[in-house]
Amino acid sequence: MNDWTASSSRRDFLKLGAAAGAGLLSVEGQAQGRPLNYQTWSAAVDTVKSHLTAFEAKTGVKVDYSNSPWAQYRESMVTKFVGKAPLDVMWVSDSWLPEWADAGWLAPIDGYPQLTKYNADTEDFCLKSMQYKGKQYGLTYYSDYMAFFYDAAKLQKAGIKAPPQTWDELVKQSLQIKAAGISEYPMMLPMARESWLIEFMSALVYSHGGRFANDDGTPVMQDPQRGAHQALQWIADAVNKHKIISPACVETGELNGLKSFSSGNHAFTLLARYRVRSLNDPKQAAIAGNVRQALMPAGPAGSHATVGWMRFYGMTPQAAADRVRAANAVKLIEWFGGKADGQYRFQKMLFTDIGTGFGVKELFKDPEIRESYQKYSDLGMYEKQQQLARKKDVITRWFGEWDEVNGSAWQSAIIGKSSVADALKKSAAAWNDMRK
Repeated sequence: MNDWTASSSRRDFLKLGAAAGAGLLSVEGQAQGRPLNYQTWSAAVDTVKSHLTAFEAKTGVKVDYSNSPWAQYRESMVTKFVGKAPLDVMWVSDSWLPEWADAGWLAPIDGYPQLTKYNADTEDFCLKSMQYKGKQYGLTYYSDYMAFFYDAAKLQKAGIKAPPQTWDELVKQSLQIKAAGISEYPMMLPMARESWLIEFMSALVYSHGGRFANDDGTPVMQDPQRGAHQALQWIADAVNKHKIISPACVETGELNGLKSFSSGNHAFTLLARYRVRSLNDPKQAAIAGNVRQALMPAGPAGSHATVGWMRFYGMTPQAAADRVRAANAVKLIEWFGGKADGQYRFQKMLFTDIGTGFGVKELFKDPEIRESYQKYSDLGMYEKQQQLARKKDVITRWFGEWDEVNGSAWQSAIIGKSSVADALKKSAAAWNDMRK
């Protein structure tokens, strides 16, 4: 995220906001006959269109649907917000919530019981990821988390009866596998500087009982007793001392890590949970049929916690300012993020069609989902780990810029160019500077 872009966008919005607010209210009812404007990035387009056709047929509400590539989506939306383009409902990443909410580009949904009634069935980390400064800004339609996978065949070959429960145990098992000549680097951990990096880091930190920042925004990553130090030290030791992770991990992204693990080069890995579908597909993976999910290993003072992420449906102030458009926008958000004809149809369609995760508890009981998932993994383990998922604690307006500094600092410690303590002090100092 470029801070100058975000800052200028917010300034422009605030300059226009006062004049625009009166205008929006004065034209209430004039735009009611126009279709809703619905914007997403270019994912599951056919599934979206199919569900949208059913919505229009069911409600009689017309919708203009458009999408753009993920890589350009955020900047495109900021331009639309500032330019006051007609927008009503859109997909939102949890990473953008502080920026978009503070800029006034999202309307809270707390006043719509048709939407908030789903909170009781929503996973805790998803609900918290949609809340900011005491308000809720959407309804989730997709979520997932960082998962721990292992190759059962390699463990069996090494005489290991069960996957590791702790990070220390993972080291011991990896050394055993390495000594047996089964894998040179038993653990695959992608640490390249890309958007996935913070998820890998957060999973390690959370499972070591730590966090990057407190709820009030003060950084604790530099505190040697708060988990981040132990997590980063574990990686540095795994690379330099135990040599169970390749030094090339700092150049390996999530996709290449997936390919390497799929090819049978490793015994353990962290990957996005949904990757298990391709990992156990004989057409896509050499180790298909052998991949299992286990709970995230725990640190000495930690737990099996992991990090989760989610995407949600948001509504613009433009839509909220018009009673009829707001009512129709709520219907659209519920149709996609809540239940359609009594079922979580869209979340179920995404899961069935492309294997993406869902953020509502009820779907774990769905017979069709259970039957589908058991073909390639354990739904019980999926659910058990999701209950331990936590939202990222670094999502702020300055997250994008800080993440660049933090990623570089972690990489420097991993390859031995700096100490773990110095790397985390650098991360904390950058956080404080940007926070001011």
